[in-house]
Amino acid sequence: MKSDRNTDAFIEPTKAELEILQVLWQYGPSTVRLVNDKLNEEKRSVQYTSTLKLMQIMVEKNMLTRDESQMKHIYMPVEEEQKTKSFLLERFVNSMFNGSASKLMMNLLGHKKASEDELSAIRDLLNKEANK
Repeated sequence: MKSDRNTDAFIEPTKAELEILQVLWQYGPSTVRLVNDKLNEEKRSVQYTSTLKLMQIMVEKNMLTRDESQMKHIYMPVEEEQKTKSFLLERFVNSMFNGSASKLMMNLLGHKKASEDELSAIRDLLNKEANK
């Protein structure tokens, strides 16, 4: 997931890799222990050694960087959260809705009850887009 790559070369994270990235985006540069603890609290039960191995693989895949200057290594994502999410969302919309954002929105709103605040935010976004 290197920034200078085009989207064709973008490495799509697996579900487990994405869970690790989400922890790092939320809590910032972290040790394997912190990531493993947060995964166990928020996601699912996972062994420390499994988290360590996966994070080492993610370094090899250039999805994470590792600061080895201290005894406890600190891991950081290579890509920004928004860039990764935008890539994954675009791929999802293209594969599931033939690239149609309106089909995605209609499907989403037809299956999930949106709060008044969410609907208001969607209306504001639509109005902003219409006035461009």
